[in-house]
Amino acid sequence: MLSRFKAADVPSAPRQRSTRGIRPARRHIAASLISLALLAGCSTVGDMFSFGTSNAQPPEPLTDLTPSVRITTVWDRNIGAGAGRRYLRLVPVVQGSRVFAAEHKGRVSAHDVSNGEQLWQADTDISIGGGPGVGEGLVLVGGIDGLVVALNAETGAPMWRRQVSSEVLAAPVAAQGVVVVRTQDGKLTGLAVADGAPLWVYDRAVPALSLRGTSAPVIIGDTVVAGFDNGLLVLLALRDGQLLWESRIAIASGRSELERLVDIDADPLVVGDVIYVVTFQGRVAAVDRMSGNLLWQRDMSSHAGMGVDRRYVFVTDDSSHVWAIDRDNSASVWRQDKLARRALTPPTPFGAYVVVGDFEGYVHFLDREDGRLAGRLRVDGAGLAVAPVMVDDLLLVYGRGGTLTALKTE
Repeated sequence: MLSRFKAADVPSAPRQRSTRGIRPARRHIAASLISLALLAGCSTVGDMFSFGTSNAQPPEPLTDLTPSVRITTVWDRNIGAGAGRRYLRLVPVVQGSRVFAAEHKGRVSAHDVSNGEQLWQADTDISIGGGPGVGEGLVLVGGIDGLVVALNAETGAPMWRRQVSSEVLAAPVAAQGVVVVRTQDGKLTGLAVADGAPLWVYDRAVPALSLRGTSAPVIIGDTVVAGFDNGLLVLLALRDGQLLWESRIAIASGRSELERLVDIDADPLVVGDVIYVVTFQGRVAAVDRMSGNLLWQRDMSSHAGMGVDRRYVFVTDDSSHVWAIDRDNSASVWRQDKLARRALTPPTPFGAYVVVGDFEGYVHFLDREDGRLAGRLRVDGAGLAVAPVMVDDLLLVYGRGGTLTALKTE
């Protein structure tokens, strides 16, 4: 069902109690809980995604669609094992005319954006959990074992590797001589671009129970913003890691540890002087970048993430409903729920459309103005788990099976 709201209407999304990818911190039962979460749900999707408990509703089936957009494949390349069945967000990153991608078995590759031609490939000899990130002439990935590997962005040659405090499940970022790495144990670590030498560490306590995964830090000028598992958003000085401000986005509530999960797992989005952030079982909010003050907030639960354009914030909530929210006042503009429980990726604005992927490998094009389904195309039978990436008039889609596809609309 497609819902459209008047500007004055600000309904709240229901708080979800999904157990997808939940990770108990500092507990030996972590593997058991993750396995249960990944195997819950119907047999069609149980090996990859959870839709709650064993009696949860199945994914919404796809219905016949008369497309209003023509989607064409410009090129596609298989670049390795992708994320496989692991809960990893290995999002491709574009710099200039190159797109960089990583797969969980350790390979990183660079491709020409225009035709997909492979420019180089490197084997890092680690199990990659986060990346790639690009900056300061480096391509950066982080490992499940806590190793950060830096490669030369032009050639793929190894530059350095550095052990950090725990597994890395988000892309490292780099600017102004500093590499910033977010680890699963609640730490942000600053490393020297030149050789990976430690510069600073910022540490937040990890709740007893948290989702498996972390949001990636974002560098803004000479500062870095990051979200944490306790619902806090912080701004640090990039040079030395000193805290400049912290903002409470969500407050844990409920009797059980499960009910008190308020992780910020979706990457913060920065537009000008405003930071947009969403939490699991908490809120979506707009935050003033200079002060950390909340400009607006509303109830919402998401661990998938967001997209943003000049007018709207687009959010995929934990029921796989896609929302368009007014950037100025948080009013709901539309909601698309015909893709419910299909484990959607974060939304990506692309031309006249908003694009999401699903667990069966379909890319869905939604009309940006009213959320109506405009078209779809299947690109990777193993499924899609990360947001499509827009570069000029191309949309890059990376599947769990390792297929990187460039699409264009006509």
